[in-house]
Amino acid sequence: MAVKSIQLGQVWRNDSDGQDYLVTKVYNEVFSQYAVLRPAGITAPDAPTVRVKVAKKPEGWALPGYTFTQEGAF
Repeated sequence: MAVKSIQLGQVWRNDSDGQDYLVTKVYNEVFSQYAVLRPAGITAPDAPTVRVKVAKKPEGWALPGYTFTQEGAF
């Protein structure tokens, strides 16, 4: 699913395991944009992070392998 923009605090669900992830950082690297995600159910200092390359689609921006949702089970 695509959104207008990837923003801090958005919740995305991993398509393979169904776990919710929180966007904690969005940054540019040369010609690419990346989002840093952490599991939504784990406190920040203990959470492992995942870096995902942001994909541009005709309908907006997306994170490959993730679906946008704000109704996660925390």
